[in-house]
Amino acid sequence: MVFSSLELAIISLIFVWIGFVRTGLGFGGAVLGLPLLMLVGGSPIDWLPIIGIHLLFFSAIALVKALNTIDWNYLKKSLPWILPSKIIGVIGLISLPPTVMTLIVYSITFFYALTWAMNFNIASREGWVSRVLLILGGYISGTSLNGAPLLVAVYMQNINIKKLRNTLFVLWFLLVTIKMGAFVIVDVYINWQFSLLLIPVAALGHFIGLKVHDRIIENDTQFKRWMGGVLILICLAGLSKVLIFS
Repeated sequence: MVFSSLELAIISLIFVWIGFVRTGLGFGGAVLGLPLLMLVGGSPIDWLPIIGIHLLFFSAIALVKALNTIDWNYLKKSLPWILPSKIIGVIGLISLPPTVMTLIVYSITFFYALTWAMNFNIASREGWVSRVLLILGGYISGTSLNGAPLLVAVYMQNINIKKLRNTLFVLWFLLVTIKMGAFVIVDVYINWQFSLLLIPVAALGHFIGLKVHDRIIENDTQFKRWMGGVLILICLAGLSKVLIFS
């Protein structure tokens, strides 16, 4: 992909936003950033490797001093439900046409946006419902890295809030490692140079997110309602672009 100076500036701002959301909420960088990137250009398969590299890099940094604040027991308990569907989702991402994957990403994000704007709680304490959410979250994470809200909905019900973000970072690290490995195996093009050039701007968002994490969590409902409304508009624009020009 070749971008103009204006597009590069917009992309840089989006990656600041992705870094901010990732550490501010502990999840959602791809959900809130991928639809914006696709409005600039490209399909999910173009942007996911770059987002994946950043997630691995920043998660590793965040976890260096946080290994004692991770709920390893629940992580081990949930992975057997997540990993098989994750692998199936990765296969779908690699095999489906870019236009289809773009439509899937916008549709999934639109669903999340509606739940956030309407303050609808996806989570349930019933065992079988949680397992279904873990399976769906793993599959969607495999197709687009957008499965985080479903997985977080279950993790929030089972993990102490003080351990939640760091436990999620470990989960994201594992899931993205699987996806990046699949990209390498099937020879998906990964623009390493562009990804590395974007790390400083993503680091700015990462740093800001760390500083305001507690404040965002305290106003979680209000933040999600506002973001839900914005995401609905973004998804409608993205869906219109795909349907008109495809």
